[in-house]
Amino acid sequence: MYKLRFKLVFAVLSITFFVMAGLGLVIGQFYQNFFIDHLTDRIAKEAKMASFVVGEEGVDPDTAERLADTFASTLDARVTIILVDGTVIADSAADPTQMDNHLVRPEIVELKKGNEEAEIRYSETVNDELLYYAVTITNSAGEDIGYIRLGISTETLAEMNAFMWRILAICFSIAFFVIFIIIYRVANEMIRPIEDATVVANELAEGNFKARTQEGKRDEIGQLSRSINILAYNLGQLTKRHEAQKERMQTLIENMGSGLILINTKGDITLINRTCRSIFQEDTDLWINQLYHDVIKHKEVIRIVQTILMTEEKQRKQIHFPVNLEVRHFEVYGAPVMSNRGKLKGIVIVLHDITELKKLEQVRTDFVANVSHELKTPVTSIKGFTETLLDGAMNSEPLRENFLNIIAKESERLQALIEELLELSRIEQSYFKLHWQNTDLNNILLEVYDLLKEKAAKKNISLKLEREGDTRLEGDPSRLKQIVINLVNNAIMYTSDGGHVSVVLKENGESVELAVIDTGVGIKESELPRIFERFYRVDRARSRNSGGTGLGLAIVKHLVEAHSGQINVESEMDKGTTFLLKFKKQQQNETE
Repeated sequence: MYKLRFKLVFAVLSITFFVMAGLGLVIGQFYQNFFIDHLTDRIAKEAKMASFVVGEEGVDPDTAERLADTFASTLDARVTIILVDGTVIADSAADPTQMDNHLVRPEIVELKKGNEEAEIRYSETVNDELLYYAVTITNSAGEDIGYIRLGISTETLAEMNAFMWRILAICFSIAFFVIFIIIYRVANEMIRPIEDATVVANELAEGNFKARTQEGKRDEIGQLSRSINILAYNLGQLTKRHEAQKERMQTLIENMGSGLILINTKGDITLINRTCRSIFQEDTDLWINQLYHDVIKHKEVIRIVQTILMTEEKQRKQIHFPVNLEVRHFEVYGAPVMSNRGKLKGIVIVLHDITELKKLEQVRTDFVANVSHELKTPVTSIKGFTETLLDGAMNSEPLRENFLNIIAKESERLQALIEELLELSRIEQSYFKLHWQNTDLNNILLEVYDLLKEKAAKKNISLKLEREGDTRLEGDPSRLKQIVINLVNNAIMYTSDGGHVSVVLKENGESVELAVIDTGVGIKESELPRIFERFYRVDRARSRNSGGTGLGLAIVKHLVEAHSGQINVESEMDKGTTFLLKFKKQQQNETE
């Protein structure tokens, strides 16, 4: 901005200087010519007057010498009287006898031609530059008897010119200085708002939209300042809206449940959200600006991307691949990103995890198959033995009693299965509620012990109880009893004759822990995640023969979760299984 100020001041001062210099030359020359004309006019009048006097007095040498000296002293000029033949008869500055013929002098030559003009030339006689003016001397008879010439030193003219130029130089210098001050101040008044506007513009370019400039007067520069302030305000508002929209979009992208990948036309990944990190189990932040086929290891996803890039059409496909030793299913949506002119700008890939949906679908399928199978067995038995009785076996007392006992047993089994299905259905309903009250888990454990000790004794199984600390908590007594009965009954069922079943109840800070430990057949590690599924049995033959329905652990899991508790299982084949339950003593929302 200093360069702009310098250019403006320099340009204006340069123009001013040349204008003033030209004006000074014109004025100086005008005054010089005016002074010369004035001096010429004066000397012309004086020469004519002297010519008249000499014409009256005569041109004899003595008279001429006297008149020349008189005129010289009076007019402060050199006076020369010359005869018609060019002989100098009188000169106020030199001896006439030593002077040559003057007819060749320029002023005399011009006079003879009829031109009365002043002539400025250097005189060797007086060693000075003089202004000469010559006129003809005429006697009373009208005859030309000679010439009279007046010469004035030009030293006065030179002094006058020097004085005049000094005055002009001083005046012009003062005027130039005043003009410089005025121009500099005007330039500052013009440049300062521009400087402020430039500073604000630079701040805006760097992202500081709070910068403002002083608006000043209501001229063009003031309008510029106001426009910049309005621009800064609008840019600030636009930036705020853009940042808010960007934050909302970033939050939406990062927290959406589906994986999102944006790929440009070169195949580089330009955006990938946080969900993709859990999907691909990698640090997907490192994938940015990388080729998709170099970082994505799953061929199904790569094929979908390639298909979209080649066909520029939407793709939808279900794929699956292993993630942490688990096969997960995804529904992949792919679509091209097109410009307004229909040109491909990139593609977007959305991966929606449908693993749980697949599991639910499989569970539903398994549930229908299991229910059908579980119902088919007792119904088939009842139908078969009923038909046998009707075919004549009812006439045989031993066969009739035996078949009726089998029918009764299968009916009880069918009834138990239906009741547990209804029970599980009620527990899973949203309107299911527990009857909260203060309960001592130790008392419930003693009641269960009394119910199942005979069953344990029949198999020669040692059933032991261990209790420690305050075991009171808030819960539903009937549901807690149902949990303990299922777990202890399963432990006795899957423990071989002569084994041990231990039930440990103890206080642990703000919670109560219940552990059911047996020395039974154990559970394979691969089967542990499925033991809480409906109708799933570790040992199907043993469970069915003992009257189990395969729904007990599913009911236990739902009831424990309804009490805001936790259930964990540890097992080792042929060594036993431990079910560990943990309940809170105080419930936050006991009435809900």
